[in-house]
Amino acid sequence: MSQDFCREKRLLIPRQFKAVFDSPSGKVPGKHVLLLARDNDLDHPRLGLVIGKKSVKLSVERNRLKRLIRNSFRLNQASLAGWDIVVVARKGLGDLENPELHQQFSKLWKRLARQRPDPELETGSGPGDSPHA
Repeated sequence: MSQDFCREKRLLIPRQFKAVFDSPSGKVPGKHVLLLARDNDLDHPRLGLVIGKKSVKLSVERNRLKRLIRNSFRLNQASLAGWDIVVVARKGLGDLENPELHQQFSKLWKRLARQRPDPELETGSGPGDSPHA
């Protein structure tokens, strides 16, 4: 999987955001941030950002956050395949320094990747397949 962040890896229209908000199959709360995720039946993840003026006042800070989150997503997208992810910023996120933000999002992506059900566990586990039967 390429590590680019092209148009197909973004949530672009309100309907895509609404689908994630209405029925998230994964939720990861963090310090000053919330990640909501939903299966997208694609071979790549898609990212949407919600960083409002109420939570981060200065546009310079909002743009810095968007840039850092996109870059972190780009570097970790291999483990996130099949998710539509919306990052919701909370008050105080803009006060964090760049290294701290990068570290926090690395942890959040890993926690989200662990929430995905393992397809190997779901297939081939009939009643006679157990070694204890």
